[in-house]
Amino acid sequence: MSSETKKQHPLLLYLAFGAFLALILYTQLTQYLTRRRLEIENGCKPCPHVLNKDPFLGIDVLRQNIANAKKHAVLETAYNRFKSFNSNTFRSRMMRMPVIVTMEPENVKTILSLKFKDYSFGARKKAFTPLLGIGIFNSDGERWANSRHLLRPNFAKEQVADLAMLERHLKLLLRHVPRDGTTVDLQDLFFMMTIDTATEFLFNHSTNSLRFQGDAVEDANEDVVFSKAFTFAQADILTRLRLGPLDWFRSNKKGVDAIKICHAYVDKWVDDAVRWREERDLEKAAGREKEEDRYVFIHELAKQTNDKKRIREELVNVLLAGRDTTASLLSNMWFELAKRPDIYAKLRAEIERLDGRIPSYEELRNLKYLKWCINESLRLQPVVPGNSRFAIRDTILPLGGGANGKSPLFVPQGTLVSYIPYSMHRRTDYFGPDALEFRPERWETLRPGWEYLPFNGGPRICLGQQYALTEASYVTARLVQQFKAVESRDANGIWREGLTLTVCSLNGTKISWDSAAQELQSWEEQEWTMELLCIHDDE
Repeated sequence: MSSETKKQHPLLLYLAFGAFLALILYTQLTQYLTRRRLEIENGCKPCPHVLNKDPFLGIDVLRQNIANAKKHAVLETAYNRFKSFNSNTFRSRMMRMPVIVTMEPENVKTILSLKFKDYSFGARKKAFTPLLGIGIFNSDGERWANSRHLLRPNFAKEQVADLAMLERHLKLLLRHVPRDGTTVDLQDLFFMMTIDTATEFLFNHSTNSLRFQGDAVEDANEDVVFSKAFTFAQADILTRLRLGPLDWFRSNKKGVDAIKICHAYVDKWVDDAVRWREERDLEKAAGREKEEDRYVFIHELAKQTNDKKRIREELVNVLLAGRDTTASLLSNMWFELAKRPDIYAKLRAEIERLDGRIPSYEELRNLKYLKWCINESLRLQPVVPGNSRFAIRDTILPLGGGANGKSPLFVPQGTLVSYIPYSMHRRTDYFGPDALEFRPERWETLRPGWEYLPFNGGPRICLGQQYALTEASYVTARLVQQFKAVESRDANGIWREGLTLTVCSLNGTKISWDSAAQELQSWEEQEWTMELLCIHDDE
C-alpha cells in the first residue's frame, strides 16, 4: 500500500465523521421543528410543575419512591404531590425517561380512548411477561385485539351469574368465621375465597384453599402450593416493575421458582382441556357430539385454539385480574363498613327485605344501597389505584400546560404518562368537600364520567368487571344476612395502603361479628344438620 493512500485515510475518516454529525444534527433539527410546529398548532404550553431536582436521571425521585414504598405511603405521597403543586398535572423523570403524572379526567380519557393508539405498555410488558406471557393483560396492538376477541364471549351474563358456585365457597369461608365475637381477619379469607372461585371458574377445578386452610397436609397440597406461589409471583412482578433496569442486578431464584410452579399447575389443566377438545372433535366427526352439562371457561378457550401456551397465558392473565380485584374490593369495603355501624344498619335493612333467602342475580342488581357501598369503596380505595401508558409517538394531552394547567400539553415520544385514580377520586370539585369520607349516599345523585375509573376505560375497559361486582355483591349480601352487627378490631382504625398490583388494607380487615339470629341455628348449621339427618336415615 502506497504512502499516498495511507495519507488519505484520515481525511476519509474526518469526512465520514463529519457526515455522521451532520446527519444527527439534521435529524435533531428536523425533529425539533416538527415538534415545535405541532406544539404551536395545538396551542401547547409547557407544564411548569417539575418534581425532580436531579435534571439528568431523577435519582432524587427514585430514592423518594423507594422510601415511600417501604413506608407504605406511595399513594398518599402522590396525592400530596398534586396538592403541593396546586396542580392536577406535573412532570418528573425516571432515569432518562420523561414522565408526566396526571389526575385530569380529560387527559385520562385521551390516553385510554381518544388517542388510544398513541400509547403502549412500555416497560410494563417486560416486567409482567415472565409470569403472564403475552395475554390480554400484557399485550398491545393486534395480539391484544385477538385476546379480547377470544375472551369476551366468556364473560357473558350467563357465565358470571353462577351464584350456586359462589354459595359453595361462601359456606367454606363461613367455617373460618367465629360467631362468639372473637377477632377474624376477613382479608385473608377473601383472598383465599377469590382464588378458589376464580380457579373453579377458569379451570373447572378449584384450589379449595379455604377447605385446606389449617390442615396438617396444607403445605403438601398442590392446590395450596400453587396459590402461595401465585401470590409470591404477583408481588415479584411489582418489584421488577419498580426496579426497572436495576432488576438485572437482583438475585431472584425464589421468584423464578414460583413462576415455574404456577406454569406447571396451569399447564396440567390446559393439557386436560386440549385432550377434551380432541375427544370432542372425534365424537363430532362420528356424529355423537354431546353438549356439556354446564359452561366451562377453559373448554371454551380450547374450542377456539389448541395452542397450549396461548391458552395458559390467557388463563393466567384473567386469573391475575380476577382474583385480586375482587378480594381487594371486599377487604377495603368491609374495613370501612366495620367502622360505620350507621352504614351497616342501612345496608342490613335493605338486605333484610330478602327474608333470609339466597338472592337471585336480578335481586342483587336491585340492591341500591349495596351498590352505593361498592361504588364508594371503589372510589375511596380503587383496587387499581394507579396506571401508566408509554407514548409511542409524539402526541398531545388536552390539559396540563401553562401555569393554570388549562392549556394543552405536548407529550414527546418515549414519555411515560401516569394517571392516578386514587388521587382523582379524591377531587373535591367532583365528589364534594367530604371527598375523603366514606359516604355511600353520595351515589344517590352522582353520575360521574371519566373522573371515576374503577375498572379502567376505553377499549381496554375490564372485561371481568361484572364478574367482580357480582361476586362482591353476593358475598357481602350473604354475610350481612348472617350477622346483625359488625365491629372493627383494627388497632388504629386508619386504613393504610397495602400496595401490590392492586391495593388493599396493609393491616388486613380485622373485625368481629354479632350473629344475626342467636336463638336459631344459622342457615349453614341447619343445612349441615339436615345432611347429618339424611345420612342417619340412610343408615
